[in-house]
Amino acid sequence: MGVDEAWTPSLNLSEYAGRCRLSLGGCVIGTGATLQEAADDLIAKLLAAARHVRAGGVIPRSTELRGPDARVMGLLHELGRIDEQGGDIRARVFGPLADAA
Repeated sequence: MGVDEAWTPSLNLSEYAGRCRLSLGGCVIGTGATLQEAADDLIAKLLAAARHVRAGGVIPRSTELRGPDARVMGLLHELGRIDEQGGDIRARVFGPLADAA
């Protein structure tokens, strides 16, 4: 991956207990009765995390787990910047076709 290329963790869809689970690299998981609800939940959780990080907050850590990946933190900062500028993060998370939906 080149220096100018934006990194995005893999997006995985699964079913758990009859509900859709949409996971962004295992970092954030959205759930819902439908794929759309899971996507909306994922976006809401990403926005909350991005706003927290941009406000100077830190991601809680456990002594058993390593700290957050620098790429994840960079992505959260980028999503927060898009949000602060009034943009929609869906295209950044799901790809440019997300704007057409």
